[in-house]
Amino acid sequence: MQAENIIQPNTLDLFLSILMGLGLSASCGFRIFTPFLIMGIASQTGYLSLSPSFLWVADTYATITFAIATIVEIGAYYIPWLDNMLDTIATPTAAVAGTLATASVAPEMSPLMHWTIAAIGGGGISTGVKLGAATIRGASTMATAGTGNFLVSSIETSGSVTVSILAIVMPIISLILLLLLAYIFYKTYRHLQKNSRPE
Repeated sequence: MQAENIIQPNTLDLFLSILMGLGLSASCGFRIFTPFLIMGIASQTGYLSLSPSFLWVADTYATITFAIATIVEIGAYYIPWLDNMLDTIATPTAAVAGTLATASVAPEMSPLMHWTIAAIGGGGISTGVKLGAATIRGASTMATAGTGNFLVSSIETSGSVTVSILAIVMPIISLILLLLLAYIFYKTYRHLQKNSRPE
C-alpha cells in the first residue's frame, strides 16, 4: 500500500508535466515566442518549475528578449502577404521551439526518454498546429484576398496566450481546449475552402 502511495503521485506528476509540455508546444505552433515569454514570467513568479538546464528561460534579460520578439512577431503577422511568407519560415522553427518548450518542463527522467517525448510529442504537435494555421491562412488569402487574415492572426495570438496559460495552470483543460481548437481549425478550413471555389 505504501509503495502505491509513492508511485501514484510520481505518475500523476509525470502525466501532468507531459500535458503541460505538449500544451506549451502547441502554443509555439501559434506564436513561437509567446509561450517562452509566459513561461519566463510564470517561473519568476513561482507558478512554474523549469528543468535545471532551462532555467535561463526565466532570466530577466531572456524575458525582455522574449517580450520584444513576441511584439515583433505578433505585429508582423498583421501585415498582408508577409504573414504567408512568415509561415514558411516559422514552420520548421516552430518544431524546434515546441521541442524545447516540452523539454523545459519535463520532469527528471532518462535523457533518451526526455528528448524522445520532447521531439516527437512537442515538436510534432507544434508542427501540426503551425501547418494547420498556415493552411487556414492560405485558404483565407484565397477566399478574401488577404483581408480576412487579420482575424486569423488575432485568433492565433489569442490561442497562443490562452493555451500557454492553461497549460501551466490547468494542463488537462488545455488538452481539451486543443481538441476544440483542432475541430474549429477543421470547420474553418472547410468553410474557407468552400468559399474560395469558383461558382
